[in-house]
Amino acid sequence: MKTEGKRNLLRQPDEIRLMTGGAQTEQETAPDAAAFRAGDVTVELAEADGSLAVFVQAQNTPVRELVLTWKAMFGGAGEVLGDTWERGYGDLEWKKEADHIGMPWYFFRHEAGKCLAFGVKVRPSAMCWWEKDGADVKLHLDVRCGTYGVELGGRKLEAAKIVMTSYALEEADTPVEVFEACRAFCSEMCDDPDCRDTVIYGGNNWYYAYGKSSAKEILEDSAYLAEMTEGIENRPFMVMDDGWQIDHSDSYNGGPWRVGNADYGDMGELAAQMRAKNVRPGIWFRPLYDHSADIPAEWRLERNAEVFDISVPEVLEHIAQDIRQLGDWGYELIKHDFSTYDIFGCWGFEMGTRLTNGSWRFHDHTKTTAELIVRFYEVVHEAAKREDRQDVLILGCNCIGHLGAGLMQGNRTGDDTSGVEWERTRKMGINTLAFRMLQQGTFYGADADCVGITEHIDWNKNRQWMEVLAESGTPFFVSVKPGFLNESQKKELKEAYRKASQPHPAAVPLDWMETKTPEKWQTYAGRREYNF
Repeated sequence: MKTEGKRNLLRQPDEIRLMTGGAQTEQETAPDAAAFRAGDVTVELAEADGSLAVFVQAQNTPVRELVLTWKAMFGGAGEVLGDTWERGYGDLEWKKEADHIGMPWYFFRHEAGKCLAFGVKVRPSAMCWWEKDGADVKLHLDVRCGTYGVELGGRKLEAAKIVMTSYALEEADTPVEVFEACRAFCSEMCDDPDCRDTVIYGGNNWYYAYGKSSAKEILEDSAYLAEMTEGIENRPFMVMDDGWQIDHSDSYNGGPWRVGNADYGDMGELAAQMRAKNVRPGIWFRPLYDHSADIPAEWRLERNAEVFDISVPEVLEHIAQDIRQLGDWGYELIKHDFSTYDIFGCWGFEMGTRLTNGSWRFHDHTKTTAELIVRFYEVVHEAAKREDRQDVLILGCNCIGHLGAGLMQGNRTGDDTSGVEWERTRKMGINTLAFRMLQQGTFYGADADCVGITEHIDWNKNRQWMEVLAESGTPFFVSVKPGFLNESQKKELKEAYRKASQPHPAAVPLDWMETKTPEKWQTYAGRREYNF
């Protein structure tokens, strides 16, 4: 993207609305106003380094939300692409001109000759979502603690840093130019991704085992993965998914996380045996769900007594110790899952603009939900650092990417693919790969999930998915039962692993402005056309 075609759109909002714990206060400001006061609540806006910081301070009044409005930001016809709260659910797409609400974190508007981008820098202290209202743009800054207004107690909170940019497109106005503009904007929102030198690839046992596995089968998986990647210097990860913990059943998949069940035995010994097979051990866990008998009641979330409250310092230390234990066992990649669902009680596609249901808050009433989630991710990131050997890599799943960018090397950016149903892989995997490619390398490694290879899915479909994923530059995982593939298919899998083991530039979905599941791609290896 040519820098001379980039223009900062930032200006002071035309209107600011404040919503407090028990009432709603509205106050209009002139376009050049930078602050206002309503009772004991003060809102300040400060421009610096190409962004507009939003500060809110209150002594006693609980603060719920700020809404900033910029009038007449658009002209002419266009189309819009918004982001989602956490993972994509096959629902990401460019939409024709219409009013749109509930676009979390950032959105783009394409019109003739330019791409307009509106967002907040990563790791804000507010849950942020955008609204397009005719030619006007509104940003909602939700600073609640659970469903209550946050009690700042005089603290000055930086809720978010806003960025708005216009990218001029060449006369051809191609989807590739739009894609490049959108990726450039993601780099504007995150200047410290922790994935620059990381290539994540390997195997995962979930999509053929679905939790029914053992140490014996994990070692068979490891040996098979080593065979498929023989001769590759960058060794693959073999990720052990859900099912290894002692408290595991069809209805529960939580901790304790410091001991394996009888089918897995000594987890440290298993990691050593996996490494002896010439693979790098990886492991899954659900940090906020733990039935350990010694967990105090005050560590539990008000909304759900089975879930940890991340505002409790002892909870964060307990999670950090879980991470350290997994690292001490010898696991080099930790996939942590379910935290967004556990905190909010719903999946990303259900959150809407309410985010959560009921009436609840965290034990610490003085922090916003967004602040607490960022601190949780920071604790995981810090606990994964090792003094005696290479840091453990963190792969998020069901995480809020905008709050975790810079605090994880990889993030599962879409809902589950499948080892049983091709249409689910097509819907979730391909849509995720195409539209969250914007975050690949700019936020983290954007993991679009596995190639699930079983007898239930046509090999020709999976082969295409495997090829574009291996050439995409994103994390690459295959879930295949040892012994299932014939020699010809094994050869294709080996080639896919060879490609995925090397760093590549992000692939470009050439028809991403026409369809939710692009079939035309430009990868480092050339132009590809598929029949998904």
